[in-house]
Amino acid sequence: MHRYFIKLAYKGTHYHGWQIQDNAHTVQAELNQKISLMLGETVNLVGCGRTDTGVHAMEFYAHFDISKELDQLDHLAYKLNGFLPEDIVVFEIFEVPTDFHARFDAQSRTYKYDISQRKNPFAMGQTFYYHGQLDVVKMNAACEILYEYTDFTSFSKLHTQTKTNHCTIYKAKWEKVGDELVFTIQADRFLRNMVRAIVGTMLEIGSGKLQVDELHRIIEAKDRSDAGFSVPAEGLFLEKVVYDFPKKPQIKP
Repeated sequence: MHRYFIKLAYKGTHYHGWQIQDNAHTVQAELNQKISLMLGETVNLVGCGRTDTGVHAMEFYAHFDISKELDQLDHLAYKLNGFLPEDIVVFEIFEVPTDFHARFDAQSRTYKYDISQRKNPFAMGQTFYYHGQLDVVKMNAACEILYEYTDFTSFSKLHTQTKTNHCTIYKAKWEKVGDELVFTIQADRFLRNMVRAIVGTMLEIGSGKLQVDELHRIIEAKDRSDAGFSVPAEGLFLEKVVYDFPKKPQIKP
């Protein structure tokens, strides 16, 4: 048995997330179908995580197992891109040891959330248009509070199958980039809806509806109803996934 990693990206607008679902169009289902047809063997990809409906991925990894050894992997990626729709692209396919796992061996994940403060028809579906003044200094002060905690139950979607709600946040910051406000957050793992709930809460802090110090109370409550609203999926991007690969493949930037 051979295991291969796929490095890819996708625009999530027309998909019900990564994970296969009954009666729903997903990225995983699309890739499974196309790769299985190309290789003549049923392939089931395992992703580095799951993204919700409408969420985008600038960098995503998945692995699959197959009985035969594959050659000309660059050509295989090229052919696969010809079969896939325009909103999914495969950058690279490379072999890894059979015990190396796309989900469990990921060391960190980085998400970005883009907010447009000026209506922009060309950014529709990829940014969240938010009209109103925001205090970025206060929002970044709130980011510092996130480092003090590991239990983020207050920002988790209810009734998930996750065994633990503990995450370690390595980086969280807001930056003004032109007419956009960009939130970047890196952690070892994320809970369902976590980033969108954090962003919504931060917007309430930035708009003055909540005080910075109230974030302590919200997190310590371990209650989703105490946190702010969840921002729309359209502004959320999985930007980077970090691994310590057993072999050092030539991963293209």
